[in-house]
Amino acid sequence: MAQLIDAAGLSSSLSRRGFLAGTGALFAAATLSACAPGGGGTSGGSTTYGLLLPGDVPTQWDRVHAAVNTKLKADLGFEFNPEFINWKNYGSQSLLKFTAQEDFQTALSARWLNIAQLIESGALQPLDDALASGKYTNLTASVDQSAFDANRWPDGSVYGVPAVNSAARIHHLIARGDLVDKYASGGIENFDQLEKFWYDVQQKEGLPGYVNRNSPFDVLGAPTGALYAQGWETPDFLPLYFSSDSLLFVPSRDAASTGSADAVPFWEYEPYVESLHRVRRYFEDGIINADRLNADPSTIKALFDGGGAATCWGITDGGDTSSHLDLLEKAVPGASVVSVLPFRDGLATKPNQTFQADNLVVVNAAAADADAALQLLDWVSVKENHDLLQYGEEGTDWKAVGDDAYEPIGEYAGGFPGYALSWRIPLERKYSRMSESETMWFDWSKDYGNFTLDPFASFIPDLSAVETEHAQITAAVTEFGNPLFAGAVPVEEGLDKLKKAVDRAGLTKVQEELNKQADAYLASK
Repeated sequence: MAQLIDAAGLSSSLSRRGFLAGTGALFAAATLSACAPGGGGTSGGSTTYGLLLPGDVPTQWDRVHAAVNTKLKADLGFEFNPEFINWKNYGSQSLLKFTAQEDFQTALSARWLNIAQLIESGALQPLDDALASGKYTNLTASVDQSAFDANRWPDGSVYGVPAVNSAARIHHLIARGDLVDKYASGGIENFDQLEKFWYDVQQKEGLPGYVNRNSPFDVLGAPTGALYAQGWETPDFLPLYFSSDSLLFVPSRDAASTGSADAVPFWEYEPYVESLHRVRRYFEDGIINADRLNADPSTIKALFDGGGAATCWGITDGGDTSSHLDLLEKAVPGASVVSVLPFRDGLATKPNQTFQADNLVVVNAAAADADAALQLLDWVSVKENHDLLQYGEEGTDWKAVGDDAYEPIGEYAGGFPGYALSWRIPLERKYSRMSESETMWFDWSKDYGNFTLDPFASFIPDLSAVETEHAQITAAVTEFGNPLFAGAVPVEEGLDKLKKAVDRAGLTKVQEELNKQADAYLASK
């Protein structure tokens, strides 16, 4: 997970953290189907396949897209036409498109997004036979088998290609380095220093300390969250849940030794309640953005890149510097960016992780030619093709710096969402201007030995026994939980409304089913 938590995501890269939405009305599904570009078809005598990608269309995409399609057609005999969907709508629209059985080849999914619903509905193509066929050797050579094994579903199948560039990724913060130098003596090493920095910048510069879209993982952590102080002190557990947009449960700390998960709703874990109160205070004091409930990720990113905030959401995937620095320098001459992970124990910390991928490229079972999806995934696993898609045309969009870095010389390089298609650990290039702090933490994140395997690492609960109750609880969390996570309501009042709503929705049944399955998982270990 990296973990969860946007994404926290999210990111995002604001954001690779999305949210799961309902399937919507049949009319909406039919409308999306009728309007969708890029499905299977012909274009100039060649077959053109569609993909779903999150985010905005990259700058200079038409030119790079044409170059990619020229090479793709010469190599494989087909072209591709991705559909870019704004992050705010990606979760709901991608689910609708699967529901409508549109003809596209691949999409981004994951546990934090909608993969559980897609698998349950039979919308995804199992990949084991294809991966074992020997037909896709570039793909299997560039994605370690352990990555596939860590992302198997409880039925034993692999439903997605992990698009990862590290062992695990930790949600953290990206800070204005120039402001850190000015107000934090050049460094932030723990959460107390981080909070003081936020208040100093807000009081003396008039800038919010931290901006992000609304996310429970900012507040409750998995195992860390930008606003979750306890996670930076002891990042030693992950919450359990049927889906990340629904209710989070806290397992017993001694579950592995006792065999009993004894998972309880998040509000029965005092550090989480403390975090809710802290976020409420940040909301009232102007430390966090007041529009968190409805904030668009691209708007948040633009705010930080324009010099309008002290910190924003980050994740240890090597993109912190490249995604912000150039625009920030234009807006604020002399500005810089640093990656801030305020662990109490610094680099000696070993956070709990599941090693489940944040990003899974899934194959649409309704695609007219599912094999073409595997051919494409294999094709982008070749360095020359990977570089063309991800960084653009060499000499026009980027130039190589050594063997493993790149310098952008145009506006395209780094703008393609490779995490939704083409990320491969052996093929990724570092941004040539990556900050020293980001380089340190990115390299740290690549080593499995720097993490602790969570007791529930491969536990993925089966939703089928509580689908109705889960749907009602998810709706209650959306209505009453999200304002809590945003700091927009008093904690006691918000919690009271949330508790009453989830009780009516069937909390007891859902909690009992989760514990039943979690205990069975522990017994099988």
